[in-house]
Amino acid sequence: MNWLWAIVVGLVLGVIARAIIPGRQRIPLWLTVIFGLLGSVLGNAVATWAGVGDTDGIDWIRHVLQLAGAVIVVALGSPLWATIRGRRRRERV
Repeated sequence: MNWLWAIVVGLVLGVIARAIIPGRQRIPLWLTVIFGLLGSVLGNAVATWAGVGDTDGIDWIRHVLQLAGAVIVVALGSPLWATIRGRRRRERV
């Protein structure tokens, strides 16, 4: 069940990150989920390092850091994906 929850959180964070970043990100949905998962892990690591990974009540700071991590990963990964896909298409021609 934890894996299913991680996929759902990755999907939600990835979609929100794509909505925050201006312009169009040409990445598939499965890559959005992976980028959201990576951003979540990155945000959790920063929250733990900062000492706010586990607090009483809702961990708002951790959630904001997870979203910020997802935005960073989508912003860096989307152009990289476009570059990789562009090379493969040129090689086929």
